[in-house]
Amino acid sequence: QVQLVESGGGLVQPGGSLRLSCAASGFAFSSYPMNWYRQAPGKERELVATVITNGGSTNYADSVKGRFTISRDNAKNTVYLQMNSLRPEDTAVYSCNALIWLRIYWGQGTQVTVSS
Repeated sequence: QVQLVESGGGLVQPGGSLRLSCAASGFAFSSYPMNWYRQAPGKERELVATVITNGGSTNYADSVKGRFTISRDNAKNTVYLQMNSLRPEDTAVYSCNALIWLRIYWGQGTQVTVSS
């Protein structure tokens, strides 16, 4: 079955960096675009970044452009989110997702807290 498992979250000071990973299994990973979303307490879920199948094209929310980088390693079935210059407003649960055969799959999420 399809599984998405995120890791790499934690507590970081403003201006710091984190790299999130999402390990995928149970489907042809290299054939599907992958997304990172986040949801902060009391706020709607936000699409943060998308990477297409071969990693050649990416898209970002305006709020993270220039600070976050999405990438993928199809040999490892893993998608990454490099987050630099983190701000307190980046605090959220970050989840990866994929649309496979018209069904949306989510990981369990990883908490990112930006605080001094």
